[in-house]
Amino acid sequence: MSRIREMYENEIVDAMMKKFGYKNKLAVPKIEKVIINMGVGEAKDNPKVLEAAVSDLTLIAGQKPVVTKAKKSVAAFKIREGMPIGCKVTLRGERMYDFIDRLINLALPRVRDFRGVSPDSFDGRGNYALGIKEQLIFPEIEYDKIDKVRGMDVIFVTTANTDEEARELLRLFGMPFRK
Repeated sequence: MSRIREMYENEIVDAMMKKFGYKNKLAVPKIEKVIINMGVGEAKDNPKVLEAAVSDLTLIAGQKPVVTKAKKSVAAFKIREGMPIGCKVTLRGERMYDFIDRLINLALPRVRDFRGVSPDSFDGRGNYALGIKEQLIFPEIEYDKIDKVRGMDVIFVTTANTDEEARELLRLFGMPFRK
């Protein structure tokens, strides 16, 4: 069992029960899944770019991503329905906890001029979205082997009912929110 999962089961559950007054440990919100999405718009011109994005995401997540395709044709972007335009991976269980641990303790501190993540990126239902500008912050990515700096979205899906509960849950996991 990973260190961060143990921390959740022991300390975080107790702290959440104390703060929000839950009667049962099973009522305490938890992180259900983490979705990492990488949009690759240049893939319409050069399919090799998508392969590079897939390999980067595989290294970061430790799991093979799914290639996402365009749902609609958009003439302004020169995209037709069904064209591959990105990739995403959904992490659950042990891999999810390992990724959260690496993100919070290794990757985020490596961001240039890092002052914390935005505390306002909640969706109103207890889910949190985090945008990362470059994949280089992850230690698995070798600087010499990348062709282009790409960003990605990381979405934390929780069982929390309110943003306040989700914010406290992520704060207890160690998420460095801006003051």
